[in-house]
Amino acid sequence: MLIRSPSDLGAAIRNRRRELGLDQAALAKSIGASRQWVIGVERGRARAELGLVLRALDILDIPLSVDAGTKPKTKPAALPDVDIDAIVDAARNKRRP
Repeated sequence: MLIRSPSDLGAAIRNRRRELGLDQAALAKSIGASRQWVIGVERGRARAELGLVLRALDILDIPLSVDAGTKPKTKPAALPDVDIDAIVDAARNKRRP
């Protein structure tokens, strides 16, 4: 996964946390932070320093990736197209009684 914004970094952290079966409180406790901090990072709230670092990496065309585990030996398959409208409609339908 390429990290090009605080939101990308937050998504990577959230996805990995979920893969490991940790909730936000457990992650916060293990790293010595508050649950609110974890929530903020996962939501992509930019801290000035982090935002500047990511912007600089983007400008310099230096990709930042998160590799959990071993590196794949083959090129990963292309991701399928995502229909965001269908996702939003499905979420709205779940909320309606």
